Amino acid sequence: MRSRTAFDSVPFMDAMMKHRGRIIRQVDVAFIRTLIRDHPLASRRALSKTLCEAWGWVQPNGVLRDMVCRGLMLKLHRQGQIELPPVRQVPPNNIVRREAPRPVELDATPIRGPLSEVRPLEFRQVRRTAEEVLVTGLIEEHHYLGYTQPVGENLKYLVSSGSRPVACLVWSSAPRHLGPRDRFVGWSAEARRRNIRGVAYNSRYLILPWVEVPHLASHILGQMARVLSRDWERLYGHPIYFLETFVDPGRFRGTCYRAANWIELGWTTGRGKDDLTHRPNRPIKTVLGYPLTRQFRERLGVL
Repeated sequence: MRSRTAFDSVPFMDAMMKHRGRIIRQVDVAFIRTLIRDHPLASRRALSKTLCEAWGWVQPNGVLRDMVCRGLMLKLHRQGQIELPPVRQVPPNNIVRREAPRPVELDATPIRGPLSEVRPLEFRQVRRTAEEVLVTGLIEEHHYLGYTQPVGENLKYLVSSGSRPVACLVWSSAPRHLGPRDRFVGWSAEARRRNIRGVAYNSRYLILPWVEVPHLASHILGQMARVLSRDWERLYGHPIYFLETFVDPGRFRGTCYRAANWIELGWTTGRGKDDLTHRPNRPIKTVLGYPLTRQFRERLGVL
């Protein structure tokens, strides 16, 4: 049993809302009002950073959860619980401004033969490097879903044989609610909230169309399982213990994942995370998972 803190000692009946996993109580709202009163010249951004520092509200890598905090303060402002200072500037919306990835010209000479002829493979994590545009461009042009900017923590990989790219992969933060995975892991809602960062979602996997090498796709997945957690911890300050992905059974069987020992966990509901109708509105997909360690349940807060 975890020790009680001053935050826990406030009666639960005083709780007003839950924001991104944090219980917000009347005493917290009173603290924010005092913070605003004591910093009359501060901007909304400055206030949110000060609040993060006061609450110790940080990401696993130590960075302030500034955007999450600003969202909370704006919600309270709209409810009339606090009064924020006027907006001083409207930051650019990078999602709206972001241009679609441009087509990439590569040598499309077929790569055929046994796996031994393309090994060794080089795995390069390209996020925030000059090669990131190459990966996004290839996925946009050759993946049936195109490229979508990942939300949250994410890594992008370019896999090459010699000087020639053969595959691209994108990994991102996992969906917060996913029934088949949550049941397989054995999570309670609280354990999931605390440990969801230990799961990575394979949102895109592309073997370039001119690459025809038997067993290459499953081999790449096996090698990725060896390097992903290390790279994730280097960038975000915490490891990964479990991998997951969705496969559209109307298009694919997920053969390469199964050959790499991924486990079928169940199916999505087909409703999406923002569903309000409780009716399927998109294809139902197979959920596959892969533990990176035998102790994954313990590391994910189950045992």
